[in-house]
Amino acid sequence: MKIVLDWLKEFVEVRVAVDKLRHDLTMCGVTVETLSEVGGATLLDLDITTNRPDLLSHVGVAREVGVLYDTPLKKISPRVREAAEAASSLARVDIEDPDLCHRYVAMVFRNLQIKAAPDRIRKRLEACGIASINNVVDVTNYVLLELGHPTHAFDLDTLAERRIIVRRARPGEKITTLDGVERTLKPHHLVIADATRAVALAGVMGGADTEISLRTRHVLLESAWFDPLTTRRTTKELGLRTEASHRFERGMDPEIALVAARRCAELIVEVAGGEVLGGAIDVYPRRWQAPKLTLRRSEILRVLGADVPDEAIERILRGLGFNVAGAGRDAWRVTAPPWRRDVTREVDLLEELARHYGYDKFPAHLPATRAAVVRQPHAEKEADLRRRLEALGYDEAISFSLVRPEDIRLFSPVEPIRLVNPLSEENSVLRTSGLVSMAQTLARNLNRGERDVRFYEIGKAYGIEKGQRFERRVLTLGASGRLRENSLHESTRELNLFDLKGAVEAVLGPYELAPIRFEPLNDTSAFDPVLSAAAWAGKDGFAVLGQLSKGVAAAFKLRQPVWLAEVELEALYAQPLRGRRYQPLSRFPAVERDFSLLLEDGVSFGALRAAIERLQIPEIIRIVPVDRYRGAPVPAGRYSLLVRVTFQSAEQTLTDAQVNAFAERIVRTLESELNARLRA
Repeated sequence: MKIVLDWLKEFVEVRVAVDKLRHDLTMCGVTVETLSEVGGATLLDLDITTNRPDLLSHVGVAREVGVLYDTPLKKISPRVREAAEAASSLARVDIEDPDLCHRYVAMVFRNLQIKAAPDRIRKRLEACGIASINNVVDVTNYVLLELGHPTHAFDLDTLAERRIIVRRARPGEKITTLDGVERTLKPHHLVIADATRAVALAGVMGGADTEISLRTRHVLLESAWFDPLTTRRTTKELGLRTEASHRFERGMDPEIALVAARRCAELIVEVAGGEVLGGAIDVYPRRWQAPKLTLRRSEILRVLGADVPDEAIERILRGLGFNVAGAGRDAWRVTAPPWRRDVTREVDLLEELARHYGYDKFPAHLPATRAAVVRQPHAEKEADLRRRLEALGYDEAISFSLVRPEDIRLFSPVEPIRLVNPLSEENSVLRTSGLVSMAQTLARNLNRGERDVRFYEIGKAYGIEKGQRFERRVLTLGASGRLRENSLHESTRELNLFDLKGAVEAVLGPYELAPIRFEPLNDTSAFDPVLSAAAWAGKDGFAVLGQLSKGVAAAFKLRQPVWLAEVELEALYAQPLRGRRYQPLSRFPAVERDFSLLLEDGVSFGALRAAIERLQIPEIIRIVPVDRYRGAPVPAGRYSLLVRVTFQSAEQTLTDAQVNAFAERIVRTLESELNARLRA
């Protein structure tokens, strides 16, 4: 909501500099986001919460300013000279559905001259972002910004039988709105109709057939109250949002409808001439019933934590429009004004007091509670996990769990959980894997020039399996670009699968697991079939990792290699942490023995290492691959792998005979279990 400072000053005296005004309004809950100058006018751009439609006007903000600085608010009293002829002699209003239209005020004008609006009105509208149309329409928009209540002007001569009927739309009924779009209506839409057709969408937009044009001479002005839920449903279904609907769907003040109509009449006669017919047509079948509340001092002390002086209580509430009367020694009877439909409970009154008395005047303390203090499960494990990943250069990312259905299908065959009433199709299902959100996060960063990124996210994935909904906690890793940049001391190097594998090993390392092995993925639809793997410990799978496949990368518009991994945290957290073990360094020398092996293409180093470890030779302290070769003279279907095994004893210096015996056991095992052969 944009507020013109000079316009605001017409309703309340502002005794402070504009920067001070901005600060004080923000501190009382009326957030001023920016200050700007437009055409010589100072603008305050306010962020208004949905429960405060009364602040969508200059008068509403002026009321807050008046309470802040204890200055009186100018009373709104339009002066309208009316003709002797009654408005009811030329027009008629009927409300067929009073539940959806509590009040409808109509005023009739005759012999108007439609032309451009004066500069004073036009410039203020343009400063607030509203285009000037003509003098009558501009007046309705001007009063909208001034008093906050929408009004609408009809060309009276285009209304069949000069009747206004507020009713629900008929099945299949159509209307062409002011934006030139023909819209098909549903029976739950509320419309303004004449004797034959719908001429406006109630609370949203008028129809093109009855708009004000240069030929218009006679006008019927509408000022009404429409049901907020119906208005919101109409705007959402038709995709049509306006300044009027923005206010009506939040709940307007029905009592100001006549005042707004008379203020429009005052300005219309001023800028368009003509005359106002006597007596507004005011149909008011559902009168506003103000809630009566009790404000107790005991609740002020309990909720706010400190007392507020009596004079401050009454000054603040009365300044905001509340009716306040004593109700005993330590209580007040309070009646809310019609523009504060959000105030329905005693605690709402306490909020008003806290805002304007000053949050800084209340002491800071924790509320008393009897609830037990319970540590979050696995808090220490998760804190250690974060420290490890951040030490590896990964930054934490936090993303939404809602994603697009088509993205889900790229990563997981699990049936997703769909929202019943999603805000958009792009956020209509819960992710079945953290990989979806991480791919989106990487794409967003890469597309904005951040080429070297490493992220981790701890979150939840959801889905439906065998008809049952589930949620699971997962860790997702994402990386792309360079591990390090080119420098004087080191050359640049791109991230690869083994960097990601190292990060996964660092995550699994602290836990008491069976030896970790990496095997090919069963389902590589999202990953490159060669540059991917699954991490297993015994019979349990703990992670999948790899390079995103070209097809999935193209779907996310990723133009450089992307590496992703997902770790099952619930399965991991269920495992105990490794105990810390200390042992002295051996005083005896280590012996290295190289094995040049011919292996079949399907045999991995992980399988080879596992076979050696099953021998349970305590003197083996390290097994590492050193070199790999394919090509002549190695036969087709095989490859050469040089493996280095390090032996060391804590009790003695190993002899050649002992090492040879160990080597023979290793070779026999590899030959029998893996069909390995020593190269000549």
